Amino acid sequence: MSRTPIRGRPPKGRGAAEDLPNRFARAWQAAPEDEDNLGGESWADPWEEPVPPSTELLEDASRTILSNNQSPDIPFRYSLNPYRGCEQGCIYCYARPGHEYLGYSPGLEFETKIVYKPQAAQLLARKLDSRSWKPQVIALSGVTDCYQPIERELGLTRACLEVLAERRNPASVITKSYGITRDKDLLAELARHGAGSALLSINSLDATLAGRLEPRASRPARRLRAIRELAEAGVPVGVMVAPVIPGLNDHELPAVLEAAKEAGATFAGWILLRLPLAVEPLFLAWLERHYPQRASKVLARLRDLRGGELSDARFGRRMRGQGPLAQQLSQLFQVSLRRYGLDGGGPELHSSAFRRPRGPQLELFEP
Repeated sequence: MSRTPIRGRPPKGRGAAEDLPNRFARAWQAAPEDEDNLGGESWADPWEEPVPPSTELLEDASRTILSNNQSPDIPFRYSLNPYRGCEQGCIYCYARPGHEYLGYSPGLEFETKIVYKPQAAQLLARKLDSRSWKPQVIALSGVTDCYQPIERELGLTRACLEVLAERRNPASVITKSYGITRDKDLLAELARHGAGSALLSINSLDATLAGRLEPRASRPARRLRAIRELAEAGVPVGVMVAPVIPGLNDHELPAVLEAAKEAGATFAGWILLRLPLAVEPLFLAWLERHYPQRASKVLARLRDLRGGELSDARFGRRMRGQGPLAQQLSQLFQVSLRRYGLDGGGPELHSSAFRRPRGPQLELFEP
């Protein structure tokens, strides 16, 4: 099954140009190519503008809600993901290959077939109210963005935060969306008990670059505004500079940290670009489409960081890389942390205020 880069341009508001074959599928129907088709885009009539693919919502009938993380690279054990697939369309998203387990493509279908968990809050309440639950930090979300556009309509993340705030179970939220500010009341309530924090992911202050990397995510200025509003509400908030793409946005690392500090951030982290499985051809196609003059530089530096390869999935190396260039990026980050006063580390969330509702409570969450 071929994993060659994709030609053509993505539909408006989408990150991927089209769908890649699902690596688990025995057969895959490719879109027909036409010499008169303006570069091979996959629509029938080359003289008609294609209809942008619409988002399809699909119910997830999962009976559990928390994922148990075993990776030593991740600082939390449990994560909660109300959605699978993500409309934000970030071309570099490491969650794309996960959509193949559902029978979908990691390309456009990852952005347009959104699987949601309608019982997320009920399942979470049941888990936290069980006597076997030992209160500890839950991360929202470990995979796709819990504040992607459909959250405005479904409100699954807010419903889960209501459960967490009622029980005062510690939680940390990471997102690229200004939409998190709609729930600052719940995050502030958790923070009041030392049980809540937030991270805004910002990898560039360049709105054009951000719009190409993350088509439906909030623009950088809006994310900085979200940091400010959360901080003013009393929520400990930090910035995650991710992904750092050598030769494309790595030079912005100090500027992003400075802007986040000015907005109210008190801690920070960074992650190097990862290209697992199908993410590699999708990103390579994106790079050739938007920044062909920089492509060779970006790929050469990635290989320097990955021992001659474009991807390295080994624990301890996948987030930071290795070699002299990796050391330079790490030193740049550390120096910038000290310069802007972000080197104190994130808040130590605790569960000392955790409580379980008295009497029957699960009925409150029944549909």
